[in-house]
Amino acid sequence: MKELVAFAHALSDTTRWRIIELVADEALCVCELADILEMPQSSVSSHLQVIRRAGLLDSERCEKWIYYRLGAEKKDLVLVVREQFAASIDADTAIARDARRAKRRLAEREKSCCPGPRTLAHAGLDHGRKP
Repeated sequence: MKELVAFAHALSDTTRWRIIELVADEALCVCELADILEMPQSSVSSHLQVIRRAGLLDSERCEKWIYYRLGAEKKDLVLVVREQFAASIDADTAIARDARRAKRRLAEREKSCCPGPRTLAHAGLDHGRKP
């Protein structure tokens, strides 16, 4: 029962859904997520821990950065939930804005302090979402 409650808790917050949307397609570190979401890194880290405790994230340490990506273990379940609420999620202007900011932020990755992930960058590139 604890696993179910942790899963529901992870999905029960708008910011956590925004993070899940961002890490579904790309492994991102806390500083990248903080820039995209325009939130303090400490707040982003707190949300990531809730999502991580629910078993929804894979992570990879590269130097001093940790990159997070939607994990394979519960990915299908998250996608089923997302599909049921797709119209609401797709209509959310914050999610669309986050996607634009993520594209810009990733274009700057080579010039930023973040080296980028090694393993997660190539893992699970196609997880069933529509482009």
